[in-house]
Amino acid sequence: MTSLSVEILAADAAEPITSAGNAQLGIAVLAGIAVIVLLITKFKLHAFLALTIGSLALGAFAGAPLADTIKSFTTGLGATVAGVGVLIALGAILGKLLADSGGADQIVDTILARASGRAMPWAMVLIASVIGLPLFFEVGIVLLIPVVLLVAKRGNYSLMRIGIPALAGLSVMHGLIPPHPGPLVAIDAVGANLGVTLALGLVVAVPTVIIAGPVFSRYAARWVDIPAPERMIPTRPSEDLEKRPGFGVTVATILLPVVLMLVKALVDIVVDDPENGVQKVTDVIGSPLIALLAAVIVGMFTLGRAAGFTKDRLSSTVEKSLAPIAGILLIVGAGGGFKQTLIDIGVGQMILDFSENWSIPALLLAWLIAVAIRLATGSATVATISAAGLVAPLAEGMSTSHTALLVLAIGAGSLFFSHVNDAGFWLVKEYFGMSVGQTIKTWSVMETIISVVGIVFVLLLSLVL
Repeated sequence: MTSLSVEILAADAAEPITSAGNAQLGIAVLAGIAVIVLLITKFKLHAFLALTIGSLALGAFAGAPLADTIKSFTTGLGATVAGVGVLIALGAILGKLLADSGGADQIVDTILARASGRAMPWAMVLIASVIGLPLFFEVGIVLLIPVVLLVAKRGNYSLMRIGIPALAGLSVMHGLIPPHPGPLVAIDAVGANLGVTLALGLVVAVPTVIIAGPVFSRYAARWVDIPAPERMIPTRPSEDLEKRPGFGVTVATILLPVVLMLVKALVDIVVDDPENGVQKVTDVIGSPLIALLAAVIVGMFTLGRAAGFTKDRLSSTVEKSLAPIAGILLIVGAGGGFKQTLIDIGVGQMILDFSENWSIPALLLAWLIAVAIRLATGSATVATISAAGLVAPLAEGMSTSHTALLVLAIGAGSLFFSHVNDAGFWLVKEYFGMSVGQTIKTWSVMETIISVVGIVFVLLLSLVL
């Protein structure tokens, strides 16, 4: 489907597909979300199927014709995948190159060689934040777990004192910083500027990760004092490599897309002239697609070739990186379809009406909606996508900075209190060898701190921007 046909379909679907009153719409939204929650939690249905069925149920409860609901869903799915699908794929390739070449291990080993004692939790935050930029949360955990366990064991540290900062760094990157799927979809849904969102996201992320990481880890280590489980110390990815890329070039490769996008945002603010030659150039090289594509191409040489990869090994690495993200792309796409269905049945206007009556700031409302969906579904990505669709109308008339803050408010809300319906909860529990209660006292509380501190800093920024 061409971008033109997507725009035409989106325009066609922009008209409300039902004239149901606010009461019926409110019930339809709750019922649609309840269907998704029930299918994911009770029947263990894949999130893609749950979102698809939930979208159809949403339209049915709202009294919309089935044909119109299907059209809204497919339009939203297509537009979302067209907007972020390639970026997710490029991010996955870069992450796989980083892991397989030993670049991630090189960063880890270099920083740990220069850190000890009280500096170790701060070193773990730094490692996780840098590695977490291009990697999905689950991939980041798999990469960092060996390091966390080895450092805790060899240095005789509390596992929580080392593990919580690493988890905080990964989680904050996942929820607030593009090119992760959640923030990308929210940016696309509300029409935010990616560069500005990235810049403000970093401003919010730094104090948030400090408070939820090194600071909170002191208390988490007192509440749950456990050793590193021997059975969970796996083989590190790069142990079979004869050589691996250097620290400086690895960090430069990871930060390349971030720098290019930030340069574009800075030039847009300073120059602010679409006809200016410099701005034209930065608009191209700083676009997410070109920035990530450049990083992938550069990474093939600075990471892959530096590790001694042959052309066949590089090709195999790229191929293997794409298979695991098929499910993510489908979930994100179906979430976009659910979002479009929400918009087309008139939920956006209902949210606007309610927000006027409640006198709740748009940023706080966006956070609360994301929190509710996160608690219900357990998925940060589903919470981000659904909340972005619900509050998208609130972005109308907002300044560029406040639209970016709206994305960050949604992202912060999507991280609130991970519990038993979240796959990440069980991942952390099993890797760290904790009970459910211990996981709630550490991981779940840490996620809640990230969410609350994140929205506090977003609201503070909204007062000065």
